[in-house]
Amino acid sequence: MTSQIPTETFRVRRLAWAGVEISLGDTSVLIDPLEHVEPLAPVMGSPRRPVPAVDSPSGTHALVTHLHPDHYDRELIARLALSGTVGCHTPIAPELREAGIDVIPQELEQPRRVGSLTVTPVTSLDWRGGDCDQVAWIVAGGGRRIIHCGDTMWHGNWWQIARDHGPFDIAFVPVNGVICRFEGYEADVPVTMTPEQAVEAAKVLGASAVCAMHYGLFHNPPAYTEQPDIERRFRRAAEARGITAMIVDDGEPVPLPPVGN
Repeated sequence: MTSQIPTETFRVRRLAWAGVEISLGDTSVLIDPLEHVEPLAPVMGSPRRPVPAVDSPSGTHALVTHLHPDHYDRELIARLALSGTVGCHTPIAPELREAGIDVIPQELEQPRRVGSLTVTPVTSLDWRGGDCDQVAWIVAGGGRRIIHCGDTMWHGNWWQIARDHGPFDIAFVPVNGVICRFEGYEADVPVTMTPEQAVEAAKVLGASAVCAMHYGLFHNPPAYTEQPDIERRFRRAAEARGITAMIVDDGEPVPLPPVGN
């Protein structure tokens, strides 16, 4: 894979919804952690299961992919900002600062050291367009590299990301292919990747493994309608493309593929 450097201390854990924790030594970074689901109810409905509190000891860092409230938990991010850094793409920094959150803005492709990890925002595509800026985050360290794809739609930048940053040990991909109908947004087109599209993105990125996220917690037709049979379709697509599919429960560690896969 990316290096032969020992990787025993590089750890990855899947949190609720689209949340992921990456740790190396004493450095921990949370991407899109979610605790407070009450603001989501009018559109996404109540969660199908309890959303656990996020374990965030002093010094935990955070990265925000975009400002949709299922990815930007304002209260939780404000808490993390008290003792750790919060990274975001430059265009959304003013809104975070207006909320009283001290952030470190980064331009696309601009790496930043966070303790023993390096974090870099890269291109993503948000379905609402306009001022709904979104990025994916690459986190690297200890000879390992993962990409967290937010809740992106399919786009044509996967190949450039792979050329510039790949290969990856794990790609975390949204898989619920949701159909949304609210606030004037209405089309029978998935606004996040379907299970099959998510696997294809991971394949293009050169990922050894693909971990499903952003599914199974919310379903509120007709405003928010997930795809059916997500896990079976995800596994079937990954098998067909020769990539390791990972279905990991909330709060559980994500196994890293062997170096060299």
